[in-house]
Amino acid sequence: MATKQAAKTTFEASNVIQPIFTGGSVALDNGARILASTLGEDAVLTELNTGKRLAEIAGDGEPISTLTITPSASHLIVCSRSLTMRIYSLKVSPDFDSVEATLVRTSKPHATPVLVLAVDKTSTLLATGAADGAIKIWDILGGYVTHTVSGPSVLVSALHFFEIAATAEDQSSGRKTRKGRKSQADDSEEQDVESKFRLAWGTQDGRIRIFDLNKRKTTTVYADAKRKTDAHESNVQSIDYSPEQHALLSGSRDKTMTLWLWRDNAWQGTPMLRHELVESVGFLNDGKWMYSAGTSGLLRIWDTTTHHEITAKLDAKSEAESILSAVSLPQKSMILCAQADFTLAMYRIPTSADVASPSGVAMEPFRRISGTHDEILDLAYLLPDQSIMALATNSEDIRLVSVAETEPQPDTDEGGAYFGRDVALLQGHDDIVMSLDVDWSGHWVASGGKDNTARLWRIDPANNSYTCYAVFTGHLESVGAVALPKVVPPESSEAFKNPLDHPPAFLLSGSQDRFVQKRDIPRQSQKTKLSSSLRRLAHDKDINALDVSPSGRLFASASQDKTVKIWDVEGFEVQGILKGHKRGVWTVRFAPLHTPAIQGEQGSAVSGKGVVLTGSGDKTIKLWSLSDYSCIRTFEGHSHNILKVVWLHIPTDETAAKKRIQFASAGADSLVRVWDANLGETECTLDNHEDRLWTLAVHPKTNTIVSGGSDSKITFWKDTTAETQASNKQAALKLVEQEQELENYIHVGAYRDAIVLALQLNHPGRLLSLFTNVVTTSTPEAGSLTGVKAVDDVLAKLSDEQIFLLLLRLRDWNTNARTAPVAQRILSALVRSYPAGKFSSLSVKGARGQKSLSEVLNALKVYTERHYKRMEELVDESYLVEYTLQEMDALAPPMAVLEDADAVMTEA
Repeated sequence: MATKQAAKTTFEASNVIQPIFTGGSVALDNGARILASTLGEDAVLTELNTGKRLAEIAGDGEPISTLTITPSASHLIVCSRSLTMRIYSLKVSPDFDSVEATLVRTSKPHATPVLVLAVDKTSTLLATGAADGAIKIWDILGGYVTHTVSGPSVLVSALHFFEIAATAEDQSSGRKTRKGRKSQADDSEEQDVESKFRLAWGTQDGRIRIFDLNKRKTTTVYADAKRKTDAHESNVQSIDYSPEQHALLSGSRDKTMTLWLWRDNAWQGTPMLRHELVESVGFLNDGKWMYSAGTSGLLRIWDTTTHHEITAKLDAKSEAESILSAVSLPQKSMILCAQADFTLAMYRIPTSADVASPSGVAMEPFRRISGTHDEILDLAYLLPDQSIMALATNSEDIRLVSVAETEPQPDTDEGGAYFGRDVALLQGHDDIVMSLDVDWSGHWVASGGKDNTARLWRIDPANNSYTCYAVFTGHLESVGAVALPKVVPPESSEAFKNPLDHPPAFLLSGSQDRFVQKRDIPRQSQKTKLSSSLRRLAHDKDINALDVSPSGRLFASASQDKTVKIWDVEGFEVQGILKGHKRGVWTVRFAPLHTPAIQGEQGSAVSGKGVVLTGSGDKTIKLWSLSDYSCIRTFEGHSHNILKVVWLHIPTDETAAKKRIQFASAGADSLVRVWDANLGETECTLDNHEDRLWTLAVHPKTNTIVSGGSDSKITFWKDTTAETQASNKQAALKLVEQEQELENYIHVGAYRDAIVLALQLNHPGRLLSLFTNVVTTSTPEAGSLTGVKAVDDVLAKLSDEQIFLLLLRLRDWNTNARTAPVAQRILSALVRSYPAGKFSSLSVKGARGQKSLSEVLNALKVYTERHYKRMEELVDESYLVEYTLQEMDALAPPMAVLEDADAVMTEA
């Protein structure tokens, strides 16, 4: 049994790329190290430079309405639709590897959900703005309300704390105090300090108000002070303040950004920007510049004095790239923007030298962070070292992420390379990308999309070049499958030495229009769209998958019509049809080159032309012979559709007899299964997903399996078979040594060590034998509870875990009348060795915890009462026997008479 277990294939989840942001609020601390983001009902803290998840704070069952982190990263404030506000104290580990979030306060701040939060720069005060227009200012550490701001019952859409000089408004309006005369603000130093603090807020009706925290007075900012017209015509989404300019900046969904200056005892505004909904604004470069971001997806910078835009004129981006919010960190020269597609784009703040350019500054993100990859439809390893992975993520763009096993480098300007970091974006398709395939070198990627086109991409990270090489048209409906040849050219050839200049020979595509097309790839990049070279009506329904054989001579097409067809690449004619599935076929894969012979269900070995795997909606996987196109084995185990199959790498350093031919499958049951092709059995089942799995990929060298699906997770399963075998062997050897050690302890009477080791090894039989010998010893020690004082000492010094294990054993022994006396004796000694409350407060590990402890104690109680009842009945019965014997003695003749009778009989 031990040998069989050691040979079992095992995989473990070594890395997981998972969502960190699914829309809503994002916040950064002043150090730009901790990113706080909304993930559905939960809040996530991420190390911005390395992408490491520091903490995940579970929600309260309702979506988060807003959150923020204090500038000092001391607290996280989370508000949800349940009307609760939770304040967490944050403690960062010394190596910045994790953050401990401790809930310090839960309250219900408003009668309606809190929609916006603001924290002052000292991380002391918190402002909450609700949907009903109510605003409260809180002391974060004390947890009490310091100010309640009155206003109209209109949704609060923006909040901003700022600090000004006590006489700033007087100075800006030109009024000066007389020499030697104190102003009113100088009456008290404390008053002077307090009078600096303001809270500005904007509402859904376009109004802006400013609250003086010292005077507890509110003033309204009007576009026209005389007519008292509102500052904006729609939601005020963002407010910022510049102390250097003593100016306010507001942005609204009325497509305006307004700069407010204090003149003639009033805020006077200058509106700008009339062609996009403004979601975020702010000051840069000590108030000399302003930035705006909105639905155009562009980050634009303006000169505060001239009001001219200093960024280059660019075309508006797609709706998915529209900016919903922005966080500026001038001390890091960075702006973080949250886009509608849940991407976090990071921009560098330009320098004065950059602005001097006549053409303006082109503001493009230097780094992107995918908040969520949405539904993973397909993925593939890229490059010869498999350091990048291409993802088709239910969008028209193909994302490239780093999967190199390197240590994070947080000190670089762009945050350093780390596992899962976004590398590039392949943009060109007009609709969702459905499928991907890669050539032998990993430099060429084919893609097919719902825009009815297939594309070939050239990947050259060394030169930061990710370009579309060719576009292929011809299909009338979505391209659901693409395939490239993977024949490795001779090592001496130029194609092998320089694959970037030698694209694959052809590209195959299959579509919902039921046609398969073969496209010859030009030797030079083509900007125009290319039509197909060969075209065939292949199936009666949608084509789901394509695959080219390792030799490059054949290819297979799998369809929703329940069949798979094997084609000749050159002649483009059908060579065979695989029939047997009862539902549509979702995936097909040729076996790799040099695959050993595989045993069929009839026991015959199949080699010849090779084999091919198919997976279907009928929940089965079939293995087919390419010699006669017959099914040689059917694999069953998944409970839902089989959506992907891939062959695992076959080690070349093993002999043919030891080589294990394995493949992996993924299905709509969210499971990955690894199979033995010869035995037809599941080697192991991998579970780390919550929704259907669309795709799998295998690292050609390490056998790492990558799975992705509808839950937005990408899991990397490391092959740990060798480590598991070594660990099992070591554990088996250690077990033999411990068992021998236990026998030695029992033989020499070392009860302490024997009991502890028997509990550790979980040997109830030997433990019972040991206790039986102790309890039934012919020479019990005086004053001992069990008969041997050494055993008493052991029972009195057990850990909680050991006590619980012993209680489990006693419970089992107590159910049997033969072993119950020993169990009762040990239980009695155990109970007398500890305080009364010890057993009810044991620390029990495991999922059931205290519930399992309660069940064990209850079982001991029930059977103990049964044993006592049985003993009482025996005592009662013993009285009856004694009474019967006494009565029998009374009826019998006296002993003297019997002796005389005996004497007479003797004489006679």
